[in-house]
Amino acid sequence: MKGRSTAKRPSGAKPSGRVPASRQAGKKKPASEKAKYPDIRRDLERQREAILDEAGEVLTNRSGLEAFPDVSDQASAEVDQNFSMRIRDRERKLLKKIDEALDRMNDATYGICEQCGGDIPYKRLKARPVTTLCIECKTAQEQEEQTRR
Repeated sequence: MKGRSTAKRPSGAKPSGRVPASRQAGKKKPASEKAKYPDIRRDLERQREAILDEAGEVLTNRSGLEAFPDVSDQASAEVDQNFSMRIRDRERKLLKKIDEALDRMNDATYGICEQCGGDIPYKRLKARPVTTLCIECKTAQEQEEQTRR
């Protein structure tokens, strides 16, 4: 670690109270980021809790496939179960995205586009709090996906 010697300050001299910008950003930014989006954090935490509560409810009240005398009833029950499983899978993926968004808030990287590094507008974050891309980068990504098809 070159250049980080504390011997430059004479003994007995008080620190100036100024923290270099590079160190200041590393220490103070997480607290300011948490304060910057408290409503979005609250929404994410509520949504996370609701998904976990519902998953717990499903696990405790789980009913296996019953054997129905009518083939149509049996098929209908299987379709319902498959639909429920798809919903649970989507919720599992959303839960992962929520956890990642909360981690980004803690790391002070929330609201920063992963592709271009620009700020994601508040309105976009409020509408889609798990987003990682600004609207321009997301539009470009979707156009690129369309050309691949």
